[in-house]
Amino acid sequence: MVRSGDRHDLKLSEAGSGGDGQDTLDTLLRSTFGHTAFRPLQKDVCQSVAEGSDALLVMPTGAGKSLCYQLPGLARGGTTLVLSPLIALMEDQVQGLHSVGVAADRIHSGRNRETSRAVCRAYLAGKLGFLFVAPERLAVPGFPELLARRPPVLIAVDEAHCISHWGHDFRPEYRMLGERLPLLRPAPVIALTATATPTVQQDIIDQLDIPKAKRFIHGFRRTNLAVEVIEAKPSARGPLAAKILADPARRPAIIYTPSRKETEALAQTLNASFPSAAYHAGLPATARDRAQHAFLNDDIEVIVATIAFGMGVDKANVRTVIHTAAPGTLEGYYQEIGRAGRDGDPARAILLFSWADRRTHEYFLERDYPDISILDRVFRTLSDRPRASEKLRNALDMDEDVFTTALEKLWIHGGAIVDPEENASRGHTGWKKGYLTQRTHRESQIEHMVGFASGRGCRMLGLVGHFGDRHDSGKPCGTCDQCAPQDCVAKTFRQPNDDELRVLRAVLRFLSDRDGTSTGQLHTEVGKISRIGRTPFEALLDGLAESTLIDLSAESFEKDGRTIRYQRVWLTRQGRRAGDQELAMIRVHDEIVAPSPSPRIRKRSKRKATPTKSAPSKTTTQLDASDEILFDKLREWRLKAAKKRRVPAFHILSNKTLAALCRARPADEDELYEVPGVGPATVRKYGALILKMVRESAVAKD
Repeated sequence: MVRSGDRHDLKLSEAGSGGDGQDTLDTLLRSTFGHTAFRPLQKDVCQSVAEGSDALLVMPTGAGKSLCYQLPGLARGGTTLVLSPLIALMEDQVQGLHSVGVAADRIHSGRNRETSRAVCRAYLAGKLGFLFVAPERLAVPGFPELLARRPPVLIAVDEAHCISHWGHDFRPEYRMLGERLPLLRPAPVIALTATATPTVQQDIIDQLDIPKAKRFIHGFRRTNLAVEVIEAKPSARGPLAAKILADPARRPAIIYTPSRKETEALAQTLNASFPSAAYHAGLPATARDRAQHAFLNDDIEVIVATIAFGMGVDKANVRTVIHTAAPGTLEGYYQEIGRAGRDGDPARAILLFSWADRRTHEYFLERDYPDISILDRVFRTLSDRPRASEKLRNALDMDEDVFTTALEKLWIHGGAIVDPEENASRGHTGWKKGYLTQRTHRESQIEHMVGFASGRGCRMLGLVGHFGDRHDSGKPCGTCDQCAPQDCVAKTFRQPNDDELRVLRAVLRFLSDRDGTSTGQLHTEVGKISRIGRTPFEALLDGLAESTLIDLSAESFEKDGRTIRYQRVWLTRQGRRAGDQELAMIRVHDEIVAPSPSPRIRKRSKRKATPTKSAPSKTTTQLDASDEILFDKLREWRLKAAKKRRVPAFHILSNKTLAALCRARPADEDELYEVPGVGPATVRKYGALILKMVRESAVAKD
């Protein structure tokens, strides 16, 4: 591996020294990266950025985004600053640049202070073609000023959706980039991401203050990826996944599951038939690395994982990606299915879902974004005089988790001023608009995902439209379950039986008099002559729509501040002429499906998700004396960390997580990951210090 400071600064002087810029790009593409031609639309992006224009590039994973900043950076001659939130991706990019003879280095939390200082010296000496840093590094006092002593020739903001509150992976530390970048200008800025809706795209441009950025939104159509969606109850999904993958041609495969428990159980079941392994954040790092390495090297054929798996994983021959539940966002779903078929050969993405998935996401919505009335209760209790948050909670008689979430949301949106000691006072009265906007956006993400899963149009066309691809043809894909049902591998079809034929006749008769009826009303009316359930009725409508005898249109209305979406059914010209012969040829989906929930069940699940009464606090109960000593020590450390970052203490770690640390007493990083409330960011920033405090406490206990 080439290390920073070695001989590879020669590339910096080879480009940007005059001549035809396009010739320079073509020459560098061949001489440095060994490519004889650009991928579609890469050339336009590279040319624009090399000439000094700001740019927003939204291009799917695996489509060649990295080249779109690396090539212009070399052509401009100097150092390109790359802001990236993922250490693993930094390491991969640096290694890749070293392999083609370009000087590159990185600064992140995984490197010690002396090494980082050496990288800074190499940067200031002009020995680096590329410097990769984590976005939070720009918040370190003096670091942006150091970079400004030798300004970069290009600034690349990778995973740029993280800067947007509307992005599926928002990072607060990204939000301050717009304040820091002016110091490093006039270098052009290119923001890159694989998943950004038009709303997120505009927010990226606004936050980075690059209003004249050229937008390159393309490449979302995957011609070799067939998307299939099956409505199946949760208990049927594991066996169905096993049945799908029994055919060796559908492996290697990735199965995404919603929980760690399901991940391990399904991996164990599948491993009895073909080599499989589990992957989730709660597993020891050694186990995760072993599973990933085995999958990449074809030692195992199937990896069963939570969303913790996949970032930076580039395995070209994945034939199938299966989701055993609907993801929370369409952006996340698209990114995950994008890991199939990167070699260009046919691949398939299969989504197993039911209304139960929607209830799950609505539960988490109510947990993470409490009803505004709860926030308002907390806000009305605040005053201009700071009060301890614990006293406020007791006064409100509110559940600890609900109160902490509400106070944090108020703090984020300016309704509360909370100091590191968690003393809270009243903020401004305009907090509701921002909170409601964010909550509504999260609701819309759920709606988009459910709408995609239950929709009846071309699946690929729906994805392309969601991301606002500016270069797409707009034609149906011809390969998804809606375009080519005969090619489905999980769905099975049959002709309608006599009872179903009676229902189909009734549907056509009713629509001939009352065309444009909603699906719900149509089911009610037809149900008067048949006891068919809603789910099998929807399956018959699917068959009618696929046979072009009816059209389904999406409609919506507002009720109690919520958007209610539904569908209307319209007879087509063929449907008005259809008789028994045409109805008998309809294909009916023959899968066991989960019943639709009644409104009463869904309403009850929401109430359960938003308790407001105090429950016996488990924060410090069940802690023995030595655990309480560790708890106090952790709180003292947390307070110092909060003061340093100028944030409330609960923004570092909650009291519940501190108590869990005291009970678990993790001995290493692997065990630390298993503590509820501890994620990768916490381990990266504070893991070593937390483990040290736990070890010292154990010694004192002995």
